[in-house]
Amino acid sequence: MALELQAVTKRVGQAVHIKETSLVFEPGRFNVLLGETGSGKTSLIKLMAGLDRLASGKLLMNGRDVTGLSPQKRNISLVHQFFVNYPHMTVFENIASPLRVAGLAASEIQGRVEAAADVLKLRPMLKRRPHELSGGQQQRTALARAIAKESTAVFLDEPLANLDYKLREELRDQLPELFAGRGAVVVYATSEPAEALMLGGMTALMQDGRVTQFGPTAQIYRRPNTLVSARVFSDPPINAAPATKTGDRMRLTAGAEWPLAGAAASLADGPYTVAVRPHHVRPMHAEASEVKLTGPIMVTELSGSESSAHFRLGEDTWVSLAPGVHPFEVGAAHAFYMDPANCFYFAPDGALVA
Repeated sequence: MALELQAVTKRVGQAVHIKETSLVFEPGRFNVLLGETGSGKTSLIKLMAGLDRLASGKLLMNGRDVTGLSPQKRNISLVHQFFVNYPHMTVFENIASPLRVAGLAASEIQGRVEAAADVLKLRPMLKRRPHELSGGQQQRTALARAIAKESTAVFLDEPLANLDYKLREELRDQLPELFAGRGAVVVYATSEPAEALMLGGMTALMQDGRVTQFGPTAQIYRRPNTLVSARVFSDPPINAAPATKTGDRMRLTAGAEWPLAGAAASLADGPYTVAVRPHHVRPMHAEASEVKLTGPIMVTELSGSESSAHFRLGEDTWVSLAPGVHPFEVGAAHAFYMDPANCFYFAPDGALVA
C-alpha cells in the first residue's frame, strides 16, 4: 500500500509552509524525513496524517484519493516525541484504545494487545498506568498502540527526541525491525543525519518546506545532488569554500590548491564551491595526496573518542572531526589535511558537478 503525495502544498495565511511536493512512500521500507528544526518535517507529517488541510494537490493511499478524509478514516497512527498516553488508563487500555473505537471483538483486542506488548517487552507493565512508567516505557506504549492498530501508515515524529541516550540507541536499533513485514508505510522524522544513516531505508531531505532530494539513504549521503542537500545531510556541518578551477588544478580562495583527477578534471574552468565533510579533514598527515590547510583555532571540543576543532580558512569557518585526543590551542594556527578524493564540487547554482 503506497502513500503518494501529488504536488501537495500547505499554506498558513500568505505563508507557504510546504512548497509543492510529490513523493511516493512504499510499504516495506523505512522512510525518513531529515531536516533541521523548522524545515517542514512536522508540517508534512500533519498533511499526510490528515491533521492539516492541503492548500493544493492530492494524497493517495493505495491509489485511493484520501485528501478529504479525516485521520480516523485513514487508518493511520501518529507517534510524537512527547509521551502521548491516557493518564487514567492502564498500559493495556492505552494500547487497546484505538481497537475499542474500531469496535473489534474483545478476544481480538486481547490478542493484538498482548502480541504488541510482547514485541515491545511491555507484558509485565500491562496493568500499570503511565505515571508508573519510565519515559522509554511510555514511548514503547505509544509504539505498541501503533503496532496493535495495524495501521496502513505510521508516522513517527521524532519519537526518540525526549529519551536519554541509552534508550534512544536501543529503540532506534529496534524500530526498523518492529515494523518490518507489517505492510504499513512508515515515515520517521528526525533532525539528526546520524540517525537517518542508522535507520537506513529511504530518506527525503527537507529544507525550508521543500524536499531537496529523495532516495536510498546511503546513496544520498554519498552523492548529495546539491550543496543544500549536502548541508542537510552533514553533522557537524559540511565544510564549504569558494574555489576556482584553472587547467587541471583547483584552488581555494583561501590559497590551498591541488591537481584534479577523474570527473573533476574535465570540469570547465571557472568558479566552484568545494565541500568536504568534517571527518575528512584531519589534524594529522597520512597520505601524499592530502592537501594542507592552515588556520587559527577558534573552538575545540572533545566528545567521547573524537576531537573536533573549528578553525578559520580564509573568510570561512571549517570543522575538523578526528578520532583521538589532539592538543589544539585556541588562537594558535594549526595545520589540517584533506584528501581531494573526498571532496564534492558544486557549480555556482549549487548543483553537484563532480
